[in-house]
Amino acid sequence: MGPHHRAATLRDLAENEFDVLVVGGGIVGAGTALDAVSRGLSVALVEARDWAAGTSSRSSKLIHGGLRYLEQRDFGLVREALRERSLLLTTLAPHLVRPVQFLYPLRNRIWERAYVGAGVTLYDTMGGSRALPWHRQLSRRAALRIAPALRHDAFVGAVQYYDAQVDDARYTMTVARTAAQYGARVATGAEVTGFLREGDRVTGATVRDHGTGREITVRARRVVNTTGVWTDDAQRMAETRPAFTVQASKGVHIVVPRDRIPMRTGLITRTPRSVLFIIPWGRHWIIGTTDTPWNDAPDAPTADHADIDYILDQANAWLRVPLTHDDIEGVYAGLRPLLRGDTDDTTRLSREHTVAEPVPGLVVVAGGKFTTYRVMAEDAVDAAVRELEKEVPSSATARLPLIGAVGYEVLWNDRRRIAADADLHVARVEHLLRRYGSCVHEVLELVRADPSLGDPIPGAEDYLRAEVVYAVSHEGARTLEDVLTRRTRISIETRDGGLAAADHVAALIAPFLDWTDARRTDELTHYKTHITKERHETPTLLPAA
Repeated sequence: MGPHHRAATLRDLAENEFDVLVVGGGIVGAGTALDAVSRGLSVALVEARDWAAGTSSRSSKLIHGGLRYLEQRDFGLVREALRERSLLLTTLAPHLVRPVQFLYPLRNRIWERAYVGAGVTLYDTMGGSRALPWHRQLSRRAALRIAPALRHDAFVGAVQYYDAQVDDARYTMTVARTAAQYGARVATGAEVTGFLREGDRVTGATVRDHGTGREITVRARRVVNTTGVWTDDAQRMAETRPAFTVQASKGVHIVVPRDRIPMRTGLITRTPRSVLFIIPWGRHWIIGTTDTPWNDAPDAPTADHADIDYILDQANAWLRVPLTHDDIEGVYAGLRPLLRGDTDDTTRLSREHTVAEPVPGLVVVAGGKFTTYRVMAEDAVDAAVRELEKEVPSSATARLPLIGAVGYEVLWNDRRRIAADADLHVARVEHLLRRYGSCVHEVLELVRADPSLGDPIPGAEDYLRAEVVYAVSHEGARTLEDVLTRRTRISIETRDGGLAAADHVAALIAPFLDWTDARRTDELTHYKTHITKERHETPTLLPAA
């Protein structure tokens, strides 16, 4: 999905009529494009910014059933999510989705252990296939052996259980790339500015190419809107009464160094207003989250002092050595697109999804959660093809591995030989396999052609120079922000937000994107402004003047 592929895609969008046009490049949009194209339909997908530029890159990075939803008696949602978790771990994306261990600390010796134990037993059994180990009951002493960071007086015991985690932005891009591999025409930087109408039927959209400013007409028999927190705006653009409305809920996370919290497990517990996660993330911990209504523009949610202080207070209630603002390396805020209910309390709004056709030819899907994106996509395509004048097969995506999945296990077992052949440390190859799977050979081919690409990026040494080149040559990255924020996670994994690495990365990718010196300077300026704005409420994270 490099620059030449995008140019060819835009020509195809202007010249052809498609069975399905998908609007929105988050996880649901990418999943909808893959579902539709795997059924033999002609598919176009347009995204105004970048893959996962909104909600789908700002989650807790978890693939989970939602343990707390059992308490709310959302058994159907939990069962569905656990079934999807099993598929992702074993079939669809074993290179991107991996198990993660959690402790659920207990405050009561008798009733809570029985209550939580019964819930986690149900959690273990509802997902079908045994993709993860069974939970265990632990004494306080046993829990402290794997989590010495915890205050011994904060709990009396714990339940140990497993869920799964994913790099959400990378996963979304991989779904879009898989759809493109099977023939979908997918493009980022392509913003829908209006819907085409024939009478009362929606028959396509007008799309502005952000690269050239040119507006093109994309015709389609069905349009599927998957714009998440922008759903209400899209429905207004269709000039129709909305089928439903969306309430955005802000979730904030902070990132701290791994050695700051000595634990060999993640932690989850309830808080007064949300859930506290302490999640292992490479050489870091991700800690969150908040759950508060967001009524401002959805483009750029930010974390404020109250969000940060809330997360620190909730984490420090459990930690023997408290965290401070100085420990924070990164912070990010995202918006959940919840279906609006009769309450202003977003913690009580359903995480289920809905599909509607507010006007003929236009299908809208919203709600849900990252883990169940595939089911949402299947339901959206089922609704879209209901009146197509041809027979359409049922969804095949439950059996369709994503690009990079096939052969991953064999390569993982052979990682030491791969490392020796590439003259890289085996830890580097493990990092690459967990990001690219069987596409790792494409990355290593770049290193063979230019050995300097096998060096770490100055200022972001966890990543190789080849990875940012691959991001623009194969993964559709168009801007410096795309590379530093979503193809890699340098923006949240480095204390300076990736500013030290930005010059080096810009120099590497400029030739592949045909940037002039002026464009390169503009990209650097934009990225520095973006990081400063994102962190403006957290002074310890701002770059030095």
